[in-house]
Amino acid sequence: MSLVIQQHAFMLDVAKLVMHAESLGFVVSGGELYRTAEQQDIYVKTGRSKTMNSKHLRRLAIDLNFFVRKPDGKLELTYNIPALKPLGDFWEGLAPGVNSWGGNWKSFKDVPHFERRA
Repeated sequence: MSLVIQQHAFMLDVAKLVMHAESLGFVVSGGELYRTAEQQDIYVKTGRSKTMNSKHLRRLAIDLNFFVRKPDGKLELTYNIPALKPLGDFWEGLAPGVNSWGGNWKSFKDVPHFERRA
């Protein structure tokens, strides 16, 4: 499967994820999709990432920001794993064994991160 076809399938799943998040009451904004090798090197050196093989380098990963509405109507960014786990499970269920959520990773939690493995 070509990279473009993989990216297309990934973006279709991202659209489904955003719609599902909205149905659960989250407000979603975009984070990082594409990352250069130079930026990835900085992230590795500063501990923000653990690998130079990030799926962001191939546009097969995205970081999303999830907000919850407070009673006063203000939005609050959340990285709460139990609150976001239904989204991670939904994401992984769209393409089992292919889609991965950073909140389910064992050694390094990356809650806003959603990726597609080749």
